[in-house]
Amino acid sequence: MNTLYIVGIGPGKPEGMTGEAAAALEQADVIVGYSGYVAQVRPRYPRKEFVDTPMRRETERCAAALELARSGRAVALVCSGDSTVYGMAGLIYELLGESGDVEIRVIPGVTAALSGGALLGAPLGHDFAVISLSDLLTPWERIEGRLRCAAAGDFCICLYNPASHKRADYLQKACDILLETLSPDTVCGLARQIGRGEESRRVLTLRELRDTPADMFTTVFVGNSQTRRIGGKMVTPRGYRLD
Repeated sequence: MNTLYIVGIGPGKPEGMTGEAAAALEQADVIVGYSGYVAQVRPRYPRKEFVDTPMRRETERCAAALELARSGRAVALVCSGDSTVYGMAGLIYELLGESGDVEIRVIPGVTAALSGGALLGAPLGHDFAVISLSDLLTPWERIEGRLRCAAAGDFCICLYNPASHKRADYLQKACDILLETLSPDTVCGLARQIGRGEESRRVLTLRELRDTPADMFTTVFVGNSQTRRIGGKMVTPRGYRLD
């Protein structure tokens, strides 16, 4: 059976990749992915064949990976973070359909909600929601509804894709929606360039977050009513008794 590995490579640094992900890339003849993600793994596997595509060519990239696997090659399709959380695994299954002529092996990785959370402290210690602010594939009205529901449910919230050149004010718009329900003093956090040389973190309030610039390399954390700062870190208690 022809095999296609869909590999989550973690947050960026080699140490952030799981052993299972590293083993899958070792077994692959060809590594396929978005050019930025391919650049992260190319130095570690210099003898592999690589096929990369620009951003927003996801369908073409996945179709190419499937065709390479059908030709008898062992193929790894790399995804940043996890291969299922905003990754390519779902699209691969959609394209494959019921044909079953390629064996799919989904290899999980450390998504930004987890790696960014570790950088900030322990912001996701209780129930949480992950919401992307990108409206390329999801109508903004639906994103607004999800933000309101998460705030009403007192979830900790992790925001992916908070802003871009074309969506410079989306994080501000999201904060305005959250401020309809949440206190301006809600503890929040920013984790940027996780696992890379420019890695940074900041703990701040929701009021401050509203007017803070962010980009596509930033993961945003909004606490629930119990989240607080402890030793400069963002912590959401699980509720354990301390006495």
